[in-house]
Amino acid sequence: MAKKGSVLIVDDEEIMREILQALLTREGYDVRVTAGGADGIELARAMPFDAAIVDVMMPGMDGLTALDELKRIDDDLPVVMITAFASVENAIAAMKAGAYDYITKPFKNDEVMAVLRNAIERKRLVAENRALRQSLQERYHKFGNIIGRSPRMRQVFDLIIQAAPSRSTILIQGESGTGKELVARAIHSNSPRADRAFVTVNSGNLPPDLLESNLFGHVKGAFTGAVYPKKGLFELADKGTIFFDEIGNIALETQPKLLRVIQEREFMRLGGVETIKVDVRIVAATNVDLHKMMEEGRFREDLFYRLHVITIELPPLRDRKEDIPLLVQHFLEKYGEENNRKSLELTPDALDLMLEYDWPGNVRELENVIERAVVLATGKQIGTELIPDQVRNRPFFQLPQVVLPPEGISFKDVISDFEKRLIESTLETAGGVQKRAAELLHIKPTTLNEMIKRYDIKPRRKKSPNGNGPVAAGTPGSSRPVSPPPLEAAVAEEKL
Repeated sequence: MAKKGSVLIVDDEEIMREILQALLTREGYDVRVTAGGADGIELARAMPFDAAIVDVMMPGMDGLTALDELKRIDDDLPVVMITAFASVENAIAAMKAGAYDYITKPFKNDEVMAVLRNAIERKRLVAENRALRQSLQERYHKFGNIIGRSPRMRQVFDLIIQAAPSRSTILIQGESGTGKELVARAIHSNSPRADRAFVTVNSGNLPPDLLESNLFGHVKGAFTGAVYPKKGLFELADKGTIFFDEIGNIALETQPKLLRVIQEREFMRLGGVETIKVDVRIVAATNVDLHKMMEEGRFREDLFYRLHVITIELPPLRDRKEDIPLLVQHFLEKYGEENNRKSLELTPDALDLMLEYDWPGNVRELENVIERAVVLATGKQIGTELIPDQVRNRPFFQLPQVVLPPEGISFKDVISDFEKRLIESTLETAGGVQKRAAELLHIKPTTLNEMIKRYDIKPRRKKSPNGNGPVAAGTPGSSRPVSPPPLEAAVAEEKL
């Protein structure tokens, strides 16, 4: 059987080590066990692990101390804490200290496996993100903070590389917050003009006269207050790149003057008679439909086609959600460094919220959410409580559209069918763990169990070949662990 990953188990109870080792080995994991925190630390220094399971209460070095030392060795190592003491205090302390998750005794095998799978997947994702960023940097040179691995973003990267060396005008189209200026800077950085000026024009923030003065400059006495001659942005951008942000906002009376510069590469200062020639690469961006504006007479047709030589379409974040984990990791590192809060990570539930939300504000909105969470975080993990309401209060499902037949329909049957499908979907999301599914549905585990039996819902996850299952190692709330059952009984699978 192919190994699914390497796991370190640190527990002072021999029977518990044997149970976990048997369970994980049977499921295809490479397992190493130690009886104490100090031995576990030495083993972690000697070889890498994909995850660790550590008992909280151990003689000598306790679990929280071992957790801290393990994170010093490998900060990306997901550590799952396990304890017979089902106390909220222990769980909170472990999570604040950097634990990936916790499990209380007595635990169920499917719960252990679900948490472990998620933990190892998280570590794999972090490593993949880092390798991908390095790969993108090597392949695409200087891309600054443009982050993405989705097919649509790779198309954007390829267009940048192909178009950057030319002097052709480029139009970048995309919704607000998609990173149009970052793409413009990447074009400049990958062009022969990289060592010259990159000048940004905020097209919609100025009235026409003031915008023209800023673009073309003015001579002394051109207007009241013009006591000195002034160079315009086109002159400052000579031999470099000028970027027009939201070019659709430029007034109609200014558009022909901009067109002349694009066509002739020359202009006159406001109030002047001397023609000034420039060599400027023009990159423009818009979040509106310029073609529609042209048809409505609000944007010049000749200017539209001069800008529309090479077009780069930036996809909204909702259309490239596979990039969200990579973006999250990037912003965690960026704002963690700025706020001296390194090694922060999102909990799986928080990341799930990120992946389900549609991000109308795109990457800019995601960046703001992560920056806020980094500033407000008190531990090393960012949970759902630090995610803003507009992200957290997303609809979890959409009601199906019902077409009523002429003879009508049974209201009771429709509701029952919907309940069954909702429970099945939630169980799948929770990795088959009933307790977690009940928490997601905000109902009691006993209520969920009754509904599972009523609807005869079967688990969708793959069962182990010999039917082994839950572990009972103590009673909930007990102050001391009791003797666990024999190994054979301890690994008998519980049916949903």
